[in-house]
Amino acid sequence: MSWPEPTPGLVIRYSYLWRREHDAGREEGVKDRPCAIIVAVDVGEDDKQVYVLPITHTSPDDPDDAVELPLATKARLGLDGERSWVVVSEGNNFIWPGPDLRPLPGRGMETAAYGMLPPSFFARVKLRFLERVRARRAGLVTRSE
Repeated sequence: MSWPEPTPGLVIRYSYLWRREHDAGREEGVKDRPCAIIVAVDVGEDDKQVYVLPITHTSPDDPDDAVELPLATKARLGLDGERSWVVVSEGNNFIWPGPDLRPLPGRGMETAAYGMLPPSFFARVKLRFLERVRARRAGLVTRSE
C-alpha cells in the first residue's frame, strides 16, 4: 500500500482515539474519521511524527474548541454535506504511517487522503490550535503500534 506524504493541511482517514476514550482505558478508536494533519516532524532517518486533529459533526460546547469546516471545502474533499468542525482542543500523534490510517471508502487500498485544506483555512485552524496549546487547553493522545 502506498500512503501519501504526511503534509500539514492534508485531510486523512484515521481511526481517531478521543481523549475521553483514552482516559477510559481504550487503546483503539471507535470510528474512522477524517482528521487534519496539523504538524509533521522528522524524527529519524525515514520516520515522521505526525499530529492530527479530528473532524466531527458534533458542534463544540465551547466555540473556541473547534473551527467550522466550510461546506464548499467538505464538498471538494468528498465529505458529506452536514456541518462539521475541526477540533483544536485535542489531537493524536503517531509515527507515520502507523496502523490506524484507513483507506478511503470506495477508493481502494492505495490512499488514505481526502485532499488538502485551503491554506487560509488551515492557517486559521493552526493558529487556534496553537492558542489552545499555549493556554494549556489542548490534550494530546500519543498512539503506538
